[in-house]
Amino acid sequence: MNIRIKELPINERPRERLINEGVSSLSNEELLSIVLKTGTKDMSAKVLAGYILKEVGNVQNLKDITYYKLINIKGIGAAKACLILAFIELSKRMNIKFDKIVDVRFKTPLIVYEYYKNKVSKFQENFYCLYLDSGKKILSDKLLFIGTVNYSMVHPRDVFKEAYLLNATAFICVHNHPTGDVKPSKEDIEVTKRLEQIGNLMGIKLLDHIIIGENKYYSFLENGNL
Repeated sequence: MNIRIKELPINERPRERLINEGVSSLSNEELLSIVLKTGTKDMSAKVLAGYILKEVGNVQNLKDITYYKLINIKGIGAAKACLILAFIELSKRMNIKFDKIVDVRFKTPLIVYEYYKNKVSKFQENFYCLYLDSGKKILSDKLLFIGTVNYSMVHPRDVFKEAYLLNATAFICVHNHPTGDVKPSKEDIEVTKRLEQIGNLMGIKLLDHIIIGENKYYSFLENGNL
């Protein structure tokens, strides 16, 4: 039987429970039902929330869901998909210690990792370059590639073009391993050496190449490989 939220006793309704008992007292299903606001003609918001969580497997999987996966779930249209995705993205941004990487001074690889760990895709490789001035202040970051990177595609022209436009004196490469393993591959090592050599010839130093995995990172600089 699908009971509408307004038909529940007041002390059992998610919003009222949040106000009276605190947000931490709510279940994942209740929290998501508040985000959804309304259900469908066949399901209350609470039932729909439970259905979504069952479809994705667990609440942790929500952070990686896409628009197209959401709208293929029964009861989720464009408006509700956008609500959920906006909520997820806001949650991710709240976990970033700063809103943007530009103007941040590079002191340790951890700074870069903290910014990008929730920014890179969980399903595809993302390859970024950060460009810095002589004081190691980050001037700009640029996403150069998305997808499984064939490192023959990481062309020096693309990497260094932005550096010249910004009058940068150094750069940092950042990419992720969707597998979660941060151990550098043979290709990772080769492209790092190649970019380091070309950067030295051009007077634009490669400061680090950071690989992001599941709750961890690998820094070529910290490991003595740069």
